[in-house]
Amino acid sequence: MVELLNYPFDSSMIHRKCNRIRNELMKGAFTNEIKVAVLGGSTTNQLVKIIELFLLKEGFLVSFYESEYNKYYEDAAFDNQTLLDFKPDFIYIHTTHHNITEYSSLKATNEEIEIIFENQISKFSSIWNSLEKYNCPIIQNNFDLPLNRSLGNLDSYQPHGQTYFLNKLNHFFAKEAQKNKSLYINDINYLSALFGLNNWHNKNIWFTAKYAISYEAIPTLANNIVGIIKSILGRSKKCLVLDLDNTCWGGVIGDDGLNGIKLGNESAQGEAYLTFQAYVNKLRERGIILAVCSKNNHEIAKEGFTHSDSILKFEDFTSFKANWDPKYLNIENIANEINIGLDSIVFMDDNPVERNIVQSQLPSVSVPEIGDDILNFIDYIERNNYFEVVNLSNDDLNRNKFYKENIIRKKQKAAFENYDQFLLSLKMNAEIKPFSNVYLDRITQLINKTNQFNLTTKRYKLIEVEKISKNEMFITLYGKLTDKFGDNGLTSVMFGKITNKTCVIDTWLMSCRVLKRDMEFAMFNKFVEKCLSKNLNKIIGIYKRTAKNNMVSNLFSDLGFEYVKEKSDGSIIWELKIKNYNSIVNKININ
Repeated sequence: MVELLNYPFDSSMIHRKCNRIRNELMKGAFTNEIKVAVLGGSTTNQLVKIIELFLLKEGFLVSFYESEYNKYYEDAAFDNQTLLDFKPDFIYIHTTHHNITEYSSLKATNEEIEIIFENQISKFSSIWNSLEKYNCPIIQNNFDLPLNRSLGNLDSYQPHGQTYFLNKLNHFFAKEAQKNKSLYINDINYLSALFGLNNWHNKNIWFTAKYAISYEAIPTLANNIVGIIKSILGRSKKCLVLDLDNTCWGGVIGDDGLNGIKLGNESAQGEAYLTFQAYVNKLRERGIILAVCSKNNHEIAKEGFTHSDSILKFEDFTSFKANWDPKYLNIENIANEINIGLDSIVFMDDNPVERNIVQSQLPSVSVPEIGDDILNFIDYIERNNYFEVVNLSNDDLNRNKFYKENIIRKKQKAAFENYDQFLLSLKMNAEIKPFSNVYLDRITQLINKTNQFNLTTKRYKLIEVEKISKNEMFITLYGKLTDKFGDNGLTSVMFGKITNKTCVIDTWLMSCRVLKRDMEFAMFNKFVEKCLSKNLNKIIGIYKRTAKNNMVSNLFSDLGFEYVKEKSDGSIIWELKIKNYNSIVNKININ
């Protein structure tokens, strides 16, 4: 049943089997609980049920607050004790073009048209402002278009037209989301166009049950909303692993030769593979790691990317496994080489047998059932929201470079018998400073994605990180690390809350890119300095064991903390008297 929640969606079956799918999903183990408030401008009952399925599938146990029919404005703008008590982690505002009740008449002047527009933007701005007190992300629909246009094509560019008015509102929403760090746009303008307005809308269920979109469209909408939630929580995938023959080009390069594979504008099939490569390259440019896993001779496989029409080049791949080993073993090696979790990987292969083997042996790897038609490959990536992104930082854009440089570091390490000598040879320099506005997006991203070197694995939203950065009762630090091979970017985050003369470390984490490089010691030395500057005498550390963070189980002990107790939730409390701390020597120069 759960496979029904993978693209392409069988909407009628999802609705019919909704309860059975939910029962099956509820048998899983959940480590993440979230609360979602749905403020609807139309009926949302079935939409909420399907959103729950997609969240359960992603491992989130969810509870909902659902507004009464068309009470989205009242719930947002006025005091609502029930919603306050609910304490939502996310607020989703489900409005559509049906909620725009005032358009200009054909006789309205430009000034009157502008007043009507200002009324609408004032209404939604007041909603967003009122919801700030909940300190959580707001997911806001932009506007779909109605089925009918009384002005025909003129409706799209004449100031009195509904289409013109709605497009103008959508532009305003986009501008506001760029400024408002807690506002995220759910682009139903795009979704409805993709779905087709005739299929997106259903006049019968609108007039009889006040559903603003068709039952058929609900799973697509729900999946899109969950994609945004996943991305905000740092659950998007990081790496795309590709097969080669009949995946990156048509044909088998070992049999057909370089000039025999189908790639380029000379044929429809070759152009389709070219389009796929162009799309994959755009993913790479925005920070998705690319890797190859192919049953092939290494040199022959590599030759495919020398094709005169190939957009992707051998150098674009952070890891390249072309051999005759089982693909699931190669994918494990790719994950180890890059130092990412298997659950960060999407594997694409046209061969159903290979897909099945990888899925059975590595269930945490995402393996879409793409079939063997190149025309559909991009759709399977996009519609499953594997690489959904809600912001882009410089570190994202440089991620491939970071991981490639790390592989070079690993190779150089093998040439040193003494690890300390290797670290000294790197000539490392660190920038360790309090949180800065320019890095808040990256800091939040790191908080929500890092699992291995993470003492508590607490997750924070951008608006919460922003408030912590401005709160004088917190000591905050970010760490950036460079060495002779390049810039690793912002890789470490640490902050603690001051109570009396004590600082309790709330969050301490570090990217896998800089593990075992002494960065943790440099960060802690600086943290102690900050505590001393505030005349504090004690630091409390908390370690909460998870399935992935065992590597830091002894960190506080190694730093000289003393064990205090283990709490009922499994958290272990450690204590350090600052006067007893001796700064730990490390191989990093602090800028």
